[in-house]
Amino acid sequence: MNIRDVKLEDSSQITEIYNHYILNTHHTFETKPLEANEMQDRIKEVIKDYPYLVAEEDGAVLGYAYATDFKLRQAYENTSEVSIYVNSDSKQKGIGTQLYEGLFEELEDLYVHAIVAGIALPNDPSIKFHEKLGFEKVAHFREIGYKLGRWIDVGYWEVLTK
Repeated sequence: MNIRDVKLEDSSQITEIYNHYILNTHHTFETKPLEANEMQDRIKEVIKDYPYLVAEEDGAVLGYAYATDFKLRQAYENTSEVSIYVNSDSKQKGIGTQLYEGLFEELEDLYVHAIVAGIALPNDPSIKFHEKLGFEKVAHFREIGYKLGRWIDVGYWEVLTK
């Protein structure tokens, strides 16, 4: 497996991975599947300022992780929010850990001090994954989103870079 920078031609495979989560889980609050060109536009926007990594094996994208601005106010310039999605058939193989380790390394080079991850709840596997990497829960919003016929809480986890 290879962890590398995203390429625009990865957008179709990334869209497939993400659309699975849109259609089948509460892990993202998007409710309508994306087209590959929409994902490509999102990728272009992210890579202007932040790293966007993919895990690839034999030409197949198994997962991806990227960072964005946490908020737009200037005092937040050293804080990033991260997202990660792994193909549902490729979980529990260390892909997420390798993606995040590579992403965090690049974020340190960008002088990011705080990394924040939002997790739609409940989601014990994601909580365990983030806490294994040093994240600590810092916030909890109750019933902040509505998807799949129910209200969903969101927690925020944070880790400080070295």
